[in-house]
Amino acid sequence: MNTFSRRAVLFLVTGAGVGYLPRLPGTLGTLVAIPLSLALNRIAVNNFALAVSIAAGSIFCAIALSTQGARFLKQKDPQIIVIDEIVGFVIANFLAPPRWPVVLASFVLFRFFDIVKIFPTNRLEELSGGAGIVLDDVMAGVYTLVSLHLVLRLGWI
Repeated sequence: MNTFSRRAVLFLVTGAGVGYLPRLPGTLGTLVAIPLSLALNRIAVNNFALAVSIAAGSIFCAIALSTQGARFLKQKDPQIIVIDEIVGFVIANFLAPPRWPVVLASFVLFRFFDIVKIFPTNRLEELSGGAGIVLDDVMAGVYTLVSLHLVLRLGWI
């Protein structure tokens, strides 16, 4: 792969370079995901099928890009790769109302589930390549999605 392609992959997997920051790359990657999530939710209002297709395609792209990024960096799950947090949060906040208390709750829940790694999230980390990097965050996103919508249904936010 040429230098430009390699730099492009690393730019994408590090969340436009956020992953290179020395502290809390996962949390910062999640912050990068907020506007992307809000944009996808806006699309979902008008075209649900398109939004689901974009979310699913994002997962597959993140897996492929993370596989390449990990190979370039010669590490199983490099800390600078934050595309997994970005995709995970997009799933976590899917169809949530665009209100800051909701976004904050989604953010906190996602970071909790991403760090705690409730079963089977911890098993997904063991998968090889980009699947192991991304799918545990997608599962944390699913846990957040369910929890957030339950909290919204109960009227707690």
